Amino acid sequence: MIRRYLPLFVTFLVLFMGYAYCISEFRAFSTMRPLVNLLRDNAHLGIAAVGMTFVIISGGIDLSVGAVIAFTTVFLAVTIQKLGVHPMVAFVLILIIGAMFGASIGAIIHYLKIPPFIATLAGMFLARGGATVISPESEPVYHELYDVVAGLSIPIGNGKLTFIAMVMLSIVVIGVALLHTSRFGSNVYALGGNATSAQLMGVPIARTTISVYVLSSVLATIAGIVFSLYMRAGNNLYCVGFELDAIAAVVIGGTLMTGGSGFVIGTFAGVCIQGLIQTYITYQNLTSWWTKIVVGFLLFAFILMQRVMVVIYKGRDA
Repeated sequence: MIRRYLPLFVTFLVLFMGYAYCISEFRAFSTMRPLVNLLRDNAHLGIAAVGMTFVIISGGIDLSVGAVIAFTTVFLAVTIQKLGVHPMVAFVLILIIGAMFGASIGAIIHYLKIPPFIATLAGMFLARGGATVISPESEPVYHELYDVVAGLSIPIGNGKLTFIAMVMLSIVVIGVALLHTSRFGSNVYALGGNATSAQLMGVPIARTTISVYVLSSVLATIAGIVFSLYMRAGNNLYCVGFELDAIAAVVIGGTLMTGGSGFVIGTFAGVCIQGLIQTYITYQNLTSWWTKIVVGFLLFAFILMQRVMVVIYKGRDA
């Protein structure tokens, strides 16, 4: 139990200590506005990172999520603005495309025995290239539905919890329930722990593997929809390197890169830590590259902690 929950405890400790430090430095952090703005600005990261959590727990990796988000924004911009398709219809179409994309990657990984790194890398190039072919330039979106969604919010203190932030929080809650209370979640843990043992226990390996990548791709598509609503534009260059941010949030959230252990709520804390770092650096008027430096340091520290835990517990088991 200690081995399982210690990374999660450390993640929340880092989050609380970081927020307390920000409050001590800037009085504005003691209000609700920075918090709700953090949730709004990182909604797409939080949604995609939930899907990445399932993938990494299952023992895989998904390098295509950033490209899927970019493809989604371009697809929506072109279909809504140039083809005159209603946004709700465009949302349904892109979700179907995203599900098919994820199912194809999952099937390739399972049936052709292609490593997830290679399969999803090919998917990344395919989605990014497809977005460039559809539109090599930025495409703005002007539609009344986007205006309505932008105005949907719940006042909290001196801030407003926006619609896209509420979508992200809802998906986090659903992800927690799916991972920890469903048979599918148990199968994901079993697959990541030991695929051979999972198969002997009757876990449907093929269905679970494909479902994990479908879930990741669908959530990346939803993240793309949210990002489209946030940016009100589509661009094939959106979210370059974004998959690394999602992986960092998952690992900082306490999920083992080797699979078999992790928590969606920890990933949410990892997203909040990244957002907090970005907000603090913005308040300090520093270059955004400091965010990468601090996140890189935290990522290295958490990986080192995980490795030390593995060595310690292997020694105890021996």
